[in-house]
Amino acid sequence: MRIPLSWLAEYVDVIPGSTPEDVHAALVKVGLEEEDIHRFEISGPVVVGEVLDFVEEPQTNGKTIRWCQVRVAPDGETAADASTELSTSAGEAVHGIVCGARNFFVGDKVVVTLPGSVLPGPTASTPFVIAARKTYGHVSDGMIASARELGLGDEHDGILRLAQLGIDAPVGTDAIALLGLDDASVEVNVTPDRGYALSIRGIAREYAHSTGAAFRDPAAAVEPVDGEGFTVVIDDAAPIRGRVGADVFVTRTVRGIDPKAPTPAWMIARLVLAGIRSISLIVDVTNYVMIELGQPTHAYDLNKLTGGITVRRAKPGEKLTTLDGQVRELDAEDLLITDESGPIGLAGVMGGATTEVGDTTTDVLIEAANFDPVSIARSARRHKLPSEASRRFERSVDPHVARAAVARVVQLLEQLGGGRADGLGSTLHTAATAEPILLPNGYVAALVGVEFTDDEVRTSLAEIGGNLEVTDDGLLVTPPSWRPDLGDKADLAEEVARIVGYDRIPSVLPVAPPGRGLTRSQQLRRQAATALAASGLTEVLVYPFVTAEQNDLFGSAVEEHVPGVRLANALDASVPFMRTSLLPGLIETAKRNLSRGLTDLALFEIGLVFRPDGAVHGTAALPAGAALPTAETLAELERGIPAQPRMVGALFTGESTPKQPGLAAVPAGVADALATVRTLQDALGVTLEVRQGAHKAFHPGRTAEVLLAGERVGYAAELLPQVALDADLPRVVAVLELDLDAIMAAAGSDLEVMPISSYPAATQDLSLVVDVSVPAADVLASVVDGAGELLENARVVDDYRGPGVPDGSKSLTFALRFRASDRTLTAAEASEAKLAGAAVAAERFSATVRE
Repeated sequence: MRIPLSWLAEYVDVIPGSTPEDVHAALVKVGLEEEDIHRFEISGPVVVGEVLDFVEEPQTNGKTIRWCQVRVAPDGETAADASTELSTSAGEAVHGIVCGARNFFVGDKVVVTLPGSVLPGPTASTPFVIAARKTYGHVSDGMIASARELGLGDEHDGILRLAQLGIDAPVGTDAIALLGLDDASVEVNVTPDRGYALSIRGIAREYAHSTGAAFRDPAAAVEPVDGEGFTVVIDDAAPIRGRVGADVFVTRTVRGIDPKAPTPAWMIARLVLAGIRSISLIVDVTNYVMIELGQPTHAYDLNKLTGGITVRRAKPGEKLTTLDGQVRELDAEDLLITDESGPIGLAGVMGGATTEVGDTTTDVLIEAANFDPVSIARSARRHKLPSEASRRFERSVDPHVARAAVARVVQLLEQLGGGRADGLGSTLHTAATAEPILLPNGYVAALVGVEFTDDEVRTSLAEIGGNLEVTDDGLLVTPPSWRPDLGDKADLAEEVARIVGYDRIPSVLPVAPPGRGLTRSQQLRRQAATALAASGLTEVLVYPFVTAEQNDLFGSAVEEHVPGVRLANALDASVPFMRTSLLPGLIETAKRNLSRGLTDLALFEIGLVFRPDGAVHGTAALPAGAALPTAETLAELERGIPAQPRMVGALFTGESTPKQPGLAAVPAGVADALATVRTLQDALGVTLEVRQGAHKAFHPGRTAEVLLAGERVGYAAELLPQVALDADLPRVVAVLELDLDAIMAAAGSDLEVMPISSYPAATQDLSLVVDVSVPAADVLASVVDGAGELLENARVVDDYRGPGVPDGSKSLTFALRFRASDRTLTAAEASEAKLAGAAVAAERFSATVRE
């Protein structure tokens, strides 16, 4: 909602000297969210000028320009523009100006932007600065402005002639103030429950609540006069939610309107600042009253109406051509305004073309009604036709302001258009009155947590327009007609807190009870996530919805099909299953990042997967309403919940180490996935083993099973190249997926930290020849077992197969580091420990030391 400040000041005493920012701050205090500030962005010498003479000069480009002599100051006085190098008439009363428009005449009063003035440009950062400039063989000292150039409209129909606005001001008059271009508007966000604030009336009342300023109700400034003799029938056989389509319908007739009467400049300026373009006097007046009072009104060309008006639902096959020229196929729920000829308007949304007011309209029927909010909201959405009227009706309109709104439209058409009101009209009012709400004694303080005096409670509720009655049990409050959002005692308590001031409510952080904190599981999850992020991976959060094919591919190492949880009402019908693996989501995330040029990826996610043991079943015995479920129903629901282990998944592609001076790029691969296994192992204090494995989605030679106490808890592998290519990924994509719940269950309560020895280490290499079928990890484990407690670290550094090694065998080289905590080791001690490890490997796998 945009609120022109000059308009606001008519109905509330705005604090003198207030800026738009000050008004915003005041409205924020009563719960309205500030949005923006709007101005005409015009400055400098902009004055009323008179065209004294012009010469039309055809140009070689086919265009004809006018070389005009324009008086911009009274004879003998100095013009308002400053001297410039190019100007030939700066400060003189008559300026020469080149103009391309041809819709003005000698003697016309126009708006002249003199050199030094600034107009709105194509963007806020590029204003249009007016200067004397040489063009078409003349020096043009200024510009004669159009309505669009001044920001008063979107149409460029040529020069703005002040006579078109009914203005005859002296030459040299400041046109900015004359046209209302010095005004500004503040924009606030109005929530759906506060529809009354979609009006100057409502905002003025809120400003009064905030500042204590005097409020003057614009609805009380006119005296409604009921009309008679015009037939209006509400025929709603299919009300929505038991509410008829219209419970208020007021009409009045105005005759003899001058169809050429202009909309005054002040009204155009206010409408523009409110976000509405000027169309014609009659339409502008109805829009003006809608903004002022919050009550949409509509004007029908009286001579185009056939008989009276009937408000009814649409019939099968009916159509309506709305004011935007579109033919609408109507739905049986649409609420219509009809006459004897058929539909003439989509109630509360948009009028029909058959009764539209136009350039020849002199007699109009003014209508103001109160329509069912649900009906209007559904019609506006069904026809994709949001309007300022529907926006207000959706949020409910004060049913008691319709008579005042019609009277205000009649008043303005009489004053500005020369019309005269007659007695033809109607008044239908069947709106229900608001029910009183009991506000128990002490309830506000108990709910809000702040002590309010009885006087503060009563004053606040009276200020918002409530009718109060004191009873033994508390206050009986009847909400005002413009506040349908006040439905219970909690709403009233919120109003007291809002009007007294939210600053009365202290900001107190809750104190955590003693002995509480993160659970063991939460601590371990954080440790895992922190360790992965610290090692260079980026955490992502992926939707858990997948296809059946994705579940089948990644949900099992060998099975063709796996059971899955299918959603009864999926957000996306193409992915109706809950995931059995994190990998499909990580693959989709990688694909999206690659499409945006991010080629080097290391991603991880910690999340739940859904793995039913068999067919997933639910229950049809859900209780309705407020009934509690039985123990049997709960048990049945529990049986339908699949296992949901928490997993950790990772994906690597591109380069794990980018190319640098003196260093070649290192491509990502299964080694990165295995390194991540070790990172998690160290972070959680468990021992994880890896061995050669197999999975239908993974590369057969680059797949490792990850074991915990001999049980498989996941895989570290590279995707099958075809799987990667099918997902539009590079051929080499490494992945990891582990059962984090199982790993955390094995984690000790405390991590054992080894002290750092101050004695030097002894390093030695060991190369063992074993059969190619023996896993390197098993050989490494045997070396560790045999080397004893002096061995501090051991890792595989080479796997060689070639000349010098028997066929069917391989040479594994291990880098060993030995250290004692109490002395410096000798080379003999380190060699002895190394050979002890080799002996165990020889015993278990017939390994021989390679010389």
